[in-house]
Amino acid sequence: MKGKKKVKREIMPDTVYNNVIVAKFINQVMRRGKKELARKIVYRAFDIIKEKTQRDPLEVFNFALENASPLLEVRPKRIGGATYQVPREVKKERRSTLAIRWIIQAAKSRKGKPMKEKLAEELISASKNEGVAVKKKEDTHRMAEANRAFAHFAW
Repeated sequence: MKGKKKVKREIMPDTVYNNVIVAKFINQVMRRGKKELARKIVYRAFDIIKEKTQRDPLEVFNFALENASPLLEVRPKRIGGATYQVPREVKKERRSTLAIRWIIQAAKSRKGKPMKEKLAEELISASKNEGVAVKKKEDTHRMAEANRAFAHFAW
């Protein structure tokens, strides 16, 4: 039997946009508990987005998350000594978590600019269906498609 049941924590919406997903995004940007710094980075990135695109930054952010969210992923499954990459559908919660993680990783991998600018550029490019995070999603889908023969192993 497994241990205690994991308790799902309720995340409060952020103060500026009153949005839970933005609050999750801020929490993912945060390093070593410096939440105020993470908030500044995200809100300044949103200001840059508003400046560059002349659109609502929350709208751009939502498009970016939608475009970077994977529908399928591959999970390893061990069957009779062999490990197969089995394609599976991604749950809604994990979908947004992966999209957030990939966007932040893509922004961090860019060089030579402050984080707020890198984050703004990555969100803008993801909202246009371009950029590293969207490429990662497409690669994940390609892997799932290539391993479709093992879909009958899904559990």
